[in-house]
Amino acid sequence: MSTSPPPKHPSFARIAGSLISIGLLAYLVYRQGWAEFAQAMKRLPLSAFLLALGLVLCSRLCVALRWYVLLRGANARVGFGQVVKLVFIGLFSSNFLPSTVGGDLVRLAGAVALRIDPGMSAASLLVDRLVGMAGMALLLPAGLGVVLKAGAAGGAGISMAAGWLPGLQAWAAKARQKLLAFLRSLLSSSVYWLKHPASLGWALLCTFGHQLFTYLIISTLLAGMGSPLPLWVIGGLWSFSYFVSLAPFSINGLGLQEVSIAYLYSHFGGAPMETGLALAVLLRLVFLFASLPGAAFLPGLSALKRAGSRQES
Repeated sequence: MSTSPPPKHPSFARIAGSLISIGLLAYLVYRQGWAEFAQAMKRLPLSAFLLALGLVLCSRLCVALRWYVLLRGANARVGFGQVVKLVFIGLFSSNFLPSTVGGDLVRLAGAVALRIDPGMSAASLLVDRLVGMAGMALLLPAGLGVVLKAGAAGGAGISMAAGWLPGLQAWAAKARQKLLAFLRSLLSSSVYWLKHPASLGWALLCTFGHQLFTYLIISTLLAGMGSPLPLWVIGGLWSFSYFVSLAPFSINGLGLQEVSIAYLYSHFGGAPMETGLALAVLLRLVFLFASLPGAAFLPGLSALKRAGSRQES
């Protein structure tokens, strides 16, 4: 009889946090005006939305390549196509099945089905996540620079940011402590890959590719709505939003990520509030659409298991 633990369900606090975040987002749209919000959405050409979809698929392929590089660096016998399928299945699970199955858990189950050592599979997923966070953390100083510059510039909307500066300084001190702890965790989790640094280096390059495509998605959407921003500003503000969405206050960052995106790109990026709100909603839609191929691959987990059996024999 199987003794595997039952799937984890989100806590009441995370459900409440998601509902509060979504409610806040709806309130911001209401306060800004539904007509203005709808107008900002309508300004985006269909071609720009389709281009954003293509870019997000490219970014996901970079994520798959990153995990593939780490697995191959650990001498795992796995094909790139199999890794791509597992990544999209994980994305679909994270976006549409957040209450029962985590995306990393699904990827781990798929890797084990391919007869990859369970311990190595789990370690590769951890290193994959940590390398992704490391790449994103490199742009945090750029994001902080945008916020501080906005605070120094003054103005009605920016004066609020200036009031945040003492809090930001305290946050920076805490962030430094967390960064050191993160680096120690990365070091301990990467023992095998540190002996094979080439795979870690290639994985970091894949992360940079994933980030670049993500920034190009945001740039495409903002430019399509008539509010272009420099790519480095987009990247810096996205790094802030990324780490905010990791806070365990909502399910899969639902609502929390959208509110942070709308606020950051409007108050610090200079985009109109209705454009920031439209960007937040459009990004969620683009990411959801891009994860839909995972639904087609989901029934193939059993086929992956058979493929793993053939590779083992």
